[in-house]
Amino acid sequence: MLPLATGTAAWAAPYRPSSDSIVLERLPLRASRQAGQTLQALRSDSARNPADAQAAARLADFYFDTALATGDPRYTGYARAVVDRFADPLPVELLLVRGYLQQYQHGFEAALADFAAALRLQPDLAQAHAWRGAILLVQARYPEADIECKALQRLGRAALAGACLGLRQAYTGQLAAAELTLKAALAASTEAASRQWLLTRLGEVAAWRDQSARAEDYYRQALALDRDDVYLLAAWSDFLLDRSRFEEVERLLQRFENADPLLLRLALAQSALKRPQAARSIQVLADRFAAARLRGDTTHRAEESRFERELRGDAAKALVLAVSNYSVQREPRDARVLLEAALAAADPAAGAPARQWLAGSGFEDPVLRRLAALTDKPGRP
Repeated sequence: MLPLATGTAAWAAPYRPSSDSIVLERLPLRASRQAGQTLQALRSDSARNPADAQAAARLADFYFDTALATGDPRYTGYARAVVDRFADPLPVELLLVRGYLQQYQHGFEAALADFAAALRLQPDLAQAHAWRGAILLVQARYPEADIECKALQRLGRAALAGACLGLRQAYTGQLAAAELTLKAALAASTEAASRQWLLTRLGEVAAWRDQSARAEDYYRQALALDRDDVYLLAAWSDFLLDRSRFEEVERLLQRFENADPLLLRLALAQSALKRPQAARSIQVLADRFAAARLRGDTTHRAEESRFERELRGDAAKALVLAVSNYSVQREPRDARVLLEAALAAADPAAGAPARQWLAGSGFEDPVLRRLAALTDKPGRP
């Protein structure tokens, strides 16, 4: 549920530019000139006021938003370098940013602690309640997530509360109610980023309800907002891949090769279409996953599991990765990765944690239900 969420504590020693004149990166955003101008203004403001936590938070926020848009984890390193200029105890605005970065890097307990610390300083801080709710939902800690959803309702934050409650309903066997709740949150939301996220999740809910036309309509509404977002592009690509619409995936993702989750989906489409470019994409992914392991980055274990199973045919390695991933995050997509890996490796018992979640949550997706049934039959792969 996290924005690609998607989707990295990998940058233990982030590069720190010695001068504002140094170009860190050409931003791969559609509005690159505007984004570059915004970045320069934020960096200049922070440099002029190095002790200003608010200026630092604005700059780090921009880097974090860029990471979400592009899927490039280097920007989380730049953001962390900004935050790390300040000593603990951090003020509220920097606790929030550090929490964002911790959750992006799957340091969920550290992120929960940062958001809790922010709430001790400012008990009615809606963003902290919303992110705590998001993390707890990822971890399938639904009663605890309910506390955060209710806090958002108490604060009168209709869009945030609806997003929290709607996802909680979706994950616990109430897909029809979830769609209504998310639609109400969408009606209350005026920000493009929030509307895009809600439309994306509505697309997922409709797909889980086996309503393909409805799901596609939601996804296309989200795409029409014309904002780069890795989570949306990954979810839409998975929807298309499930329906063998490989050419559409190929066209969609050709300019997003810097984002590992999107390069995976591009490689899957290229491989299905027997494109010569598939071999290069597969090699690039192999190199990136190897580099991630060297620096201790385990963020994309779900993607790497799919890579090993679907593109390299290594079912045993795919299962190890899927099991490791499911020990950290337990959203529906993670359950699917685990169940598919268990089937491919002819090890039905390995899918037990996902089957237990399905049984306990009441999650309704027929695809997952079918996979669970296949892995729940002794003697069958």
